[in-house]
Amino acid sequence: MENYKRTTTCGALRAHDAGKSVILNGWVHRKRDHGGISFINLRDRYGITQVVVDADASDKLKAVADELHNEYCIAVTGTVRLRPDTMKNPGMPTGEIEVKAEDIIILSRCAVLPFQIEDENQAREELRLKYRYLDLRTQGMQERIKLRHEVAFAVREWLTAQGFYEIETPTFIKSTPEGARDYLVPSRLYPGKFYALPQSPQLYKQILMVSGFDKYFQIARCYRDEDARGDRQPEFTQIDIEMSFVNREDILTLIEGLFGYVFKKTLGVTLPEHFVRIPYDEAMERFGTDKPDLRFGMEMQDFSEFVPNSTFQAFKDALAQGEAIKQEAQARGITKQGGGVKALVVPGKADYSRKQIEELEAAAKIYKAKGLAWMKVTQDGALEGGAAKFFAEQADAIKTKLGAKPGDLILMVADSNRNIANTALGAVRSKLGKDLGLCDPKRFEFAWIIDFPMFEYNEEEQRWEAAHHMFTWPQEKYHATMEHDPGAVKGDLYDLVLNGFELASGSIRIHDPELQKKVFKIVGFSEAEAEKRFGFLVEAFKYGPPPHGGIAPGLDRLVMLMAGQTSIKEVIAFPKNTFAVSPMDECPSEVDQKQLDELHLCIKYPDK
Repeated sequence: MENYKRTTTCGALRAHDAGKSVILNGWVHRKRDHGGISFINLRDRYGITQVVVDADASDKLKAVADELHNEYCIAVTGTVRLRPDTMKNPGMPTGEIEVKAEDIIILSRCAVLPFQIEDENQAREELRLKYRYLDLRTQGMQERIKLRHEVAFAVREWLTAQGFYEIETPTFIKSTPEGARDYLVPSRLYPGKFYALPQSPQLYKQILMVSGFDKYFQIARCYRDEDARGDRQPEFTQIDIEMSFVNREDILTLIEGLFGYVFKKTLGVTLPEHFVRIPYDEAMERFGTDKPDLRFGMEMQDFSEFVPNSTFQAFKDALAQGEAIKQEAQARGITKQGGGVKALVVPGKADYSRKQIEELEAAAKIYKAKGLAWMKVTQDGALEGGAAKFFAEQADAIKTKLGAKPGDLILMVADSNRNIANTALGAVRSKLGKDLGLCDPKRFEFAWIIDFPMFEYNEEEQRWEAAHHMFTWPQEKYHATMEHDPGAVKGDLYDLVLNGFELASGSIRIHDPELQKKVFKIVGFSEAEAEKRFGFLVEAFKYGPPPHGGIAPGLDRLVMLMAGQTSIKEVIAFPKNTFAVSPMDECPSEVDQKQLDELHLCIKYPDK
């Protein structure tokens, strides 16, 4: 190899290099033969250079060139020369030059390809993942993995400049309830006992604050045994951050500065100094989701005021039932919203067909809506179609309140549970944003969602649960009343949302052991159970814990959105498929009986 080791890369040569003797190493990206002349596009990580085997080349060199196929790995020795003016390629960084080949050595040959190595691979996903090493050669994947590296480096660079230490936490930990199932690792030395892979470094980073490190971060690997989807994987990476002696605003400001630096350095994009802040309840009312896409408007509005004077019984029943449920819950000391009717105006889409409206209705029904009512504003300003006949006498008031104009489509969802009405119509809004091309992947619209509910009531189990996790600080004004009315409590919680995706979640943490005991009690954790699950944290908090808080932006989702993609598989080198399987190395796989015996395990297969 020493005689054929590259002296430059395939992306480095320019016009001023003309006349230089060079050695290039790389893969045959394309080969074309024209009238006894061979043109070879040679590719490596850095770019593509055109190599030419001239008509007057030796028979030996021509024979080697004739043998070449796509993805052969070769070494080329030659001289850089300027391309003729008519053959220059301004769209290619090396487009002014070519290398006249004097020798070509085949370093390795390539079998018949399962798909062509294009700029963007159009092969089906399963094939791409099976031959991931080939998929990773495509320009798109190369650029996205490069972007991921640059983002991670920029994160480290900026946080280090702010005084943070990068500290590793264990990947073999005690299993603790954090919302998803743990991945468990059996212990060979201690039969019947297991390590868990961390769903997040949550408890350890809090202990680091007790340890006095003040500012911690880690680009942390996390593991959750849950169903996969486009923006979720069994193993993922987050930018884990924790700080002492801070309040919510300190953390929000820190992340705004971090992302401002990362976007400017890696994409050349300038973000606003501060991101919009939206309370959770307001986000649900306006967008029907706690991760709203702000790249387009089309906000939801309350339609309930028009129901009492209408003849639409289904809407009236929804509000009446919701009020009854609300009153019954209040009698049990549970705060509930009651029913709601929400409306959405779709500008200029009065021409939507019944089939298109049924597709929107299907999206709403996924979120438990009983149906999707609609009416259209005609060119003369009347309401027609669908539910229009029930609201004819209020047409002018409805148009004024909703801001509906001739040619607009009005969509409505009613339910005895206001949250269902909001969520279902919010799903319709999201679908419309995609269908109408309103989600520009090159726009980045951030929002902080704040003031989340601290607790959620589990109707099936008749008990309260932590909405996020049990170590969240309840906002001060609820401390005296939270045991009597958990449903009203707002936590010092915050999510960062980007283009309709939750990008980060965090909170100010509980540092008062007595307050922590109250939270454990509300969610049904006895002191004994808390000691069993979180004993080491509870014990640490006896020794002067500082007030602290943190956040954990998802690195995979961040890079996905920066790259204009919709799946994190596009920014992970070796992801799993939708079934949490790796087609390339066929994991998870069976192990031999000897390994199971060493771990004192036996397999119990599910009944067929």
